[in-house]
Amino acid sequence: MLNIDKVKDVYLACGASDFRKSIDGLALIVETQLKKDSYQNALFVFCNKAMNRLKVLHFDEGNIFLFF
Repeated sequence: MLNIDKVKDVYLACGASDFRKSIDGLALIVETQLKKDSYQNALFVFCNKAMNRLKVLHFDEGNIFLFF
């Protein structure tokens, strides 16, 4: 689960992201476009084209989570 006390950084992906992507696709965006390690203790926030929904990618204690 999301333990907000342990989160050190929050990264916002600029522009619209393809919301058909799941964990693997969003983790690839983190590593290629944001140039960050998707397994670091941070939140990675993505927005859809209509700018009315968010997806949040979070890695914690060996598990990776995707929140809508």
